[in-house]
Amino acid sequence: MAKYDVITIGGATEDITFYTKEGILIENKNDLLRQRLLAFEYGAKIKIEKAHSTFGGGAANAAVCFSRLGFRVAAVVAIGSDNRGERIINNFKEQGVDTSLLKKIKNIETGFSFLLVGPENEHIVFSNRAANSKLQITKSDLNILKTTKWVYLTSLSGAWRLVLSRLFSLDIKIAWNPGHIQLKSGKKVISRYLFKTEVLILNKDEAIELVVSDKKYRSYSYNFLNNVRNLLRILKEWGPKIVVITRGKYGADAFDGEKFYHQKVLKEKRRVDTTGVGDAFGSTFVAGLEVYQDIQRAMYLAARNAASVISKQGAQNGLTKLILKK
Repeated sequence: MAKYDVITIGGATEDITFYTKEGILIENKNDLLRQRLLAFEYGAKIKIEKAHSTFGGGAANAAVCFSRLGFRVAAVVAIGSDNRGERIINNFKEQGVDTSLLKKIKNIETGFSFLLVGPENEHIVFSNRAANSKLQITKSDLNILKTTKWVYLTSLSGAWRLVLSRLFSLDIKIAWNPGHIQLKSGKKVISRYLFKTEVLILNKDEAIELVVSDKKYRSYSYNFLNNVRNLLRILKEWGPKIVVITRGKYGADAFDGEKFYHQKVLKEKRRVDTTGVGDAFGSTFVAGLEVYQDIQRAMYLAARNAASVISKQGAQNGLTKLILKK
């Protein structure tokens, strides 16, 4: 029997979150990649309502999510030899995440993010990758990875192309939520890996960015590219078995090549913070897919967990504790 049900790979950070009501949301429909902007007066001193420090990072959030859902999980992440790194390790242990694959890098700080939360509790992330950019996959890691049921892959930096080539050389199920650097590189670079991806998970803005990286689609109309079913069809043609696109308050959509699936947003008890909601949805979807083998049921479960995350501050505090059963 495999030691782990899932191994998450990517970032682990400390998140320092600031809340302010002074920003102005601007609709920017003329730019498909920047449809909403959060603006502040230039040169102004902005009042902060409150601030918190919590844990984050795509791989860390997903690992805690899987653990709370009853999965045996380890995280392949890189931290520095500092107090922030020790706090991240302790949090993993408290959450039941195996830390034996964690990388501790000397002479570099652990990654952290500043999250600015504005009107409607939407956020902008300023990320310092730091130790995360030093993440590598060793031969020893590969021997362990090829025995796991799932790999949940999130944002990468540093020598990310080498990490991808090693991971996708394995015959395993990979759920992939590409980061900004991977999306920026475009279809030309990452398409070779999409053919080996079991589940591709993106938000709508990310899906548009990836699609228009193919010059074939750059001249397509706003209405065409803003249609989620068009995005799903195109991305599915590029190789993934299942494509999932999240759309904020409009819910989420999926496509397996035969059927389109839609999941409405489930009303949260209270709307506190959207940080980590994408990580919660994606990892819970994969957990539900593994247990139920049913896309619609997995999407509903993911929506439940996303609503729970939104109701509490931080990316991990609201994650559901629930042992999934068939």
